[in-house]
Amino acid sequence: MSDIRVGERIRELREVQNYTREAFAEKIDISAKFLYEIETGKKGFSADTLSRISVALSVSCDYIMFGDETGHFTSEKIMCVLEALKPAQGCQIQNILKILYEMCDQ
Repeated sequence: MSDIRVGERIRELREVQNYTREAFAEKIDISAKFLYEIETGKKGFSADTLSRISVALSVSCDYIMFGDETGHFTSEKIMCVLEALKPAQGCQIQNILKILYEMCDQ
C-alpha cells in the first residue's frame, strides 16, 4: 500500500466535501500541518486517526487505506455531499436528477 495514495484519497474526499485543510484538521482533532503530512504521504497515522477521518468523510476505513470502492457511495455519503452544496448547486443537481429520472421512466 502506498502512503501517497492513501493521502491522495483523503485529500480528494476532503476537497469534494469542501473542507479546507484547516477546517478538516480541526474536525478530526489533528493539526493542519499533520494533515498536510498525511495527505502528501510524509507521515503515517494511528488507527484512531484513521477512524476519525473515515467517520468525518463518511467512507469506510478500507476505502481510505486500500481504495476499495465497495460501499463507497453510500446514501450517507451522497447526503453529506448534497448537504455541502450551495443552494444554486442543489437546484442544478435536482434538475439533473429529474432529467435522469424521466429518461429512465420512458
